[in-house]
Amino acid sequence: MLPTEARPYQEINNAFRWNIPEYYNIGVDVCDKWAETDPGRLALIHVAADGSNRRYSFGEIKESSDRLANLFQSCGAQIGDRIGILLPQAPETAMAHVAAYKIGAIAIPLFALFGAEALEYRLHNSGTRVVVTNAAGAAKLAGIRDRLPELKTILTIDGTFDGTVDLYLALKQASSDLTPVKTKAEDPAVIIYTSGTTGQPKGALHAHRVLLGHLPGVELSHNLFPLEGDLLWTPADWAWIGGLLDVFLPAWHHGVPLVAHRFEKFTGEAAFQLLQDYGVRNTFLPPTALKMMRTVTEPEKRWRYQLRSVASGGESLGTELLDWGRKTFGLTINEFYGQTECNMTVSSCAAIMDCKPGAIGRAAIGHTLAIVDAQGQVQPPGSDGNIAVQRPDPVMFLQYWNNPQATQDKFVGDWLLTGDTGCMDDEGYIRFVGRDDDVITSAGYRIGPGEIEDNILQHPAVKMVAVIGSPDAQRTEIVVAIVVLKEGVTGDDQLKREIQEHVKVRLAAHEYPREIFFVDELPMTTTGKVIRRELRARVSEWRSQPLRA
Repeated sequence: MLPTEARPYQEINNAFRWNIPEYYNIGVDVCDKWAETDPGRLALIHVAADGSNRRYSFGEIKESSDRLANLFQSCGAQIGDRIGILLPQAPETAMAHVAAYKIGAIAIPLFALFGAEALEYRLHNSGTRVVVTNAAGAAKLAGIRDRLPELKTILTIDGTFDGTVDLYLALKQASSDLTPVKTKAEDPAVIIYTSGTTGQPKGALHAHRVLLGHLPGVELSHNLFPLEGDLLWTPADWAWIGGLLDVFLPAWHHGVPLVAHRFEKFTGEAAFQLLQDYGVRNTFLPPTALKMMRTVTEPEKRWRYQLRSVASGGESLGTELLDWGRKTFGLTINEFYGQTECNMTVSSCAAIMDCKPGAIGRAAIGHTLAIVDAQGQVQPPGSDGNIAVQRPDPVMFLQYWNNPQATQDKFVGDWLLTGDTGCMDDEGYIRFVGRDDDVITSAGYRIGPGEIEDNILQHPAVKMVAVIGSPDAQRTEIVVAIVVLKEGVTGDDQLKREIQEHVKVRLAAHEYPREIFFVDELPMTTTGKVIRRELRARVSEWRSQPLRA
């Protein structure tokens, strides 16, 4: 744990040493240690879809998770077996994770909005034995179950359906007496599938130590978390590494309560209301959520919220969103960076370091990063290259599930290559340029989309934007902007020229978008990242239409 009083970054980093025990279990750490010393301690506030809420103590979570762990074992789940968790943010989601870890099983978080094809791939690839879900999930599984020979039991939280077991009826018969498996820190705990922006998703297998590896980055991004009175919420689903290991599990490691609520349809107004109603002090808001909240008029005058920290990661924010955050929240949004295989390795922290425009932060305490070339050679300050993380590192994945070649390809020597392009200055601040395949090569210039997107987002007519490169015979590629306009704004040639001039004047002539298309929405992954390859695939169709794609 980092110190909770502000000290210079370099002083903290120099004094830090990892303390990873030989034996360590996530479930015991995030639940049982609190339940045994303070069973009434608040763990969770679950806000249901109808607005009602229920509070859960760590003692209640322990009893429920112990019963569920015994139920898993009665279903045949053994050490190393995979247990799928197909639920939104809910008490049962938390209980299932804790129970799976305590019996030495491997949790498979599954996004509740996945379709049947996405579920079939992940469940078949992982060989999942048991799934905990709800009625909606059971309906999806019913159509694919005959193609999942290793799936033996489906437990449903809201009744019994054909081929399923009523979880709550079964829990009444299950014992609450459990001795957790004594797992090693290196033992596998969870498989999180990549969002699959290119090719089939890969299952990143993580050890129990992954939670300990996340802590410095989480503590930095929430301004030396935890402090007295902290309370965490995120709209990010717990099925993804951002919700699970940046929020849910670190909060409970520190005994900090969570608000659990995921909107069926996220709106900025609803988010501000929740922040006010539950006194949220700390929140992880992905860039897409921030951009939607940014469209709300004068929220600081309409709601009374008192945030201590706002963290964001997934895409670079840019100056426009950071300035809006200072005005709206009265604080600097801390950016962090990572990926499913090696998360929370870069962070900013307004409490102990300056915020540099265009930089996403410095290496999170305890992690070693560099900018390297394709051969793994460290590049000098200011040079573009691959953002890389040095192994060994406790946050780093063990391997891709059943994919040794992909695992091998992820490394050059002792450097894990993120596949993202960036540069580092002489103080260690890292600027994110873009995915390797997102960087635009135009007339000899290498152009990252982030800065252009940030600039266009400052135009008063623009709600959201994505920038890509499109093939061009003369320039290799040209810059193309795909724009979602604010309500009531009509896209026309005059507005296109305004946006182009906006970029020319504020950035550079070679970076302005030579083509602009107005769309109703951008294609997104389930984690809220723009699917640029899909935009590139559609560009020829867009070019055939004068105004709207």
